Parts: sequence; C-alpha cells; structure tokens
Amino acid sequence: MTTRLFGTLCGLVFLVNLGRTVFAPLVETFQTQFGVGPATVGLVTTLVWMGTAVPRIPVGYLLTRVARHRVVLATGALLSLAAAFTALAPSILAVQIGALGIGLASGAYFVAAVPLVGELYPDAVGRAIGIHGTAAQLAAVGAAPVVVGFVAVADWRATFWLLAVLSAVITAVLAYTARDSDAVVEADVDRDFVGALRYWRLLLVGMLMISTAGFVWQGLFNFYVTYLVAAKSFSTTQASTMLTVVFAAGVPAFWLSGRLADRFPTVPYILTVLAAYVASLFALTEVTGFLPVLAVTAVLGYTIHSMFPALDAWLLGTLPAEVRSSAYAVFSGASLLIEANGSGVVGVLTEAGYAFDDVFRTFAFGLAGVVAVLVALYVLGRIPGTDRRAISS
Repeated sequence: MTTRLFGTLCGLVFLVNLGRTVFAPLVETFQTQFGVGPATVGLVTTLVWMGTAVPRIPVGYLLTRVARHRVVLATGALLSLAAAFTALAPSILAVQIGALGIGLASGAYFVAAVPLVGELYPDAVGRAIGIHGTAAQLAAVGAAPVVVGFVAVADWRATFWLLAVLSAVITAVLAYTARDSDAVVEADVDRDFVGALRYWRLLLVGMLMISTAGFVWQGLFNFYVTYLVAAKSFSTTQASTMLTVVFAAGVPAFWLSGRLADRFPTVPYILTVLAAYVASLFALTEVTGFLPVLAVTAVLGYTIHSMFPALDAWLLGTLPAEVRSSAYAVFSGASLLIEANGSGVVGVLTEAGYAFDDVFRTFAFGLAGVVAVLVALYVLGRIPGTDRRAISS
C-alpha cells in the first residue's frame, strides 16, 4: 500500500510541476493568440510562481487540522479545474487567472506532499524525496517538447486539456489508494503550528542555505538564454540548448542526491554541494566557447538541483513529527518569497548598465561569504541537527 501511494504521488507531482512549467514555452504563442505584448504575457509566468509561494504558510496551518493526504487530494482537484479553466480561456486575463490557480495548486501540493513522502519512508527520507523530486524534474525537462508537439499537431489548449484530464485521473487513483492507508497518513497530523516557531534557528539556517542559492538561481536561469546570447555570443538555439541541459542535469541530481544525503552526514554534504555550486557560478563568468560553457552548465544544473532533496531530507529528518508539516510550510514559503526576487534584481541591474558577468560574479562572491558563515557555524556546533547522522543501508 505504501509503495502504491508513493507511486501515485510521483505521478501527481509530475503533473503539478508540468502545470507550472508549460507557460514559459507558450509566451510567444499567447502574444500571437491574444494580440498582447511581452509585459502582459510575462505576468502569466509571474502569477504561476507567485501562486506557488503564497499558499504555503496558510496551508501549513491547515495541516494542523486536516490530514496531509486530504490536502494533496484537494490540490489535485484544484489543478484539474484550473487547467480546464485555462484551456477554455477566452482572453489573456482568463489565462492569467488559470495560471494563478495552477500555481496555488502546486504550492499547496508541495507543502502537504513532501512531509507525507518523508512519513511514508522514515528510514530513507532522502531517497524517497529524491525519487519524488526526480518525477517533478522530468516534467520540467519535458515541458517544452510537450508544448511544441501539441502546438504543432493541435493548439496550445490541448496541453491544458491533457493536464486537466490526467490530473483528475491521478487524483481519483490517489483517493482510491489512500482509502485504506488512513492509519499511515493520519497518524502524524501536525497540531501545533505556533510550536513550529520554536525551531526558528533550524529554519533560519535552512533558509540561509537555500534562499540565497535559490535567489541567485532564479536570476540566473530566467535570464540564461539572454545572458549567453549577450555575454558569450551564442545563438538563440545554442543558448536554448544550454537551458535544457541545466534542467536535464537536475534529473540525476534529484535521483542521486537524496540517497547521498541518507548515507553521509547531511550538513557537510549540503555545504559541499553549495560550495561546488558557487565554484561553477564563478567558472561560468570566466569560460567561453560552446563545450566549456556546456560543461559548466551541466555542473551548475546538477549542483543546484542536488541542494533541494538534500536540504528537505535534513529538515524533515531533524524536525519532530508534531511540527514537521507546519515548520516545512513556514520554511518553504518564506524561502520562496525571497528567491522569487532574484530575476527582478538581475533585470534591474542589467537594465542599469551592469554586465551579466559582473552581476553573476558579484552574486558568486556573496554566496561564497554565505558558505564561509555556514562552515564556521558547523565547526562551532551552532547548526541544529548536526548531531544526527545519516542512515546507512
């Protein structure tokens, strides 16, 4: 029963992440279809990611009253309805509303589902979260080909009809699978939302790790094609290929990193990955030529995506069950609100005349300082949860 429930969750997370990544490849299509400019269409993608961040803390409180799997079922239903609404959209405003709905479904899903995955496999949290994240990352890699295929043989609305139907089917399967699993998934409903704040030191350290790296990541990948064309003299096709490589590198990263987080002391492993990410960012600002940039791009994609399952495994393995979902909701919601500003800051700086390489090199220096602070805290024994050791298998 646990295996079937986990497999269904992996299917649903694929659709959830597909829903929030299919809008970017449709930007030009929306401009042509609705006769609007880039700023109007850009608001569509902004609303998706805003929707992903906004519901996390409120849903964290909801999880003190409602079992996690029931919230997951609600997000699946919302995803299906929002996708159908988008498929029927008569105007760009309706598309924006649909995008916000899909974003809300995805944000609520991750807050409820990630702690649930950890509860299903308490002896292998990192491995389970890594597999779950791999399913999500496969959607990110496949979003553009799926959209291009549907636009070529049908139209853009077919993408959302498919998403609506598959989401409804998977949600129904999840409801059927979970009906006999109440003893497993009801046992650890968080009841103490305020109590999660007692672990503020742990949450702040986690945010220092991921919100700084994620802030830079948001600024980097949203401008990656523009950056490579402007600073590295790449063609648009070559730059788009590099962006695909960045996300494709995340597939093995999610798969492997969760397992490594189970096997090694987690905080040193996270710090090592973060240091490698900083080094690759420095390297990106220095290298030229297709193959060198390709190699650095692959390392960048692998290291940043390795951070996510490792950090989730550490937090969920350290937090006590009675506050796990609530604390994770606070952590992920607050972190995303910080990270989401990365692309805006890069846009402002480059529009002000600063070169991309200078901006990203400055970001890399800032991250290097963060790594130094984290290493010092670890050596001094000031990072909560560092007395826990990984589970060998």
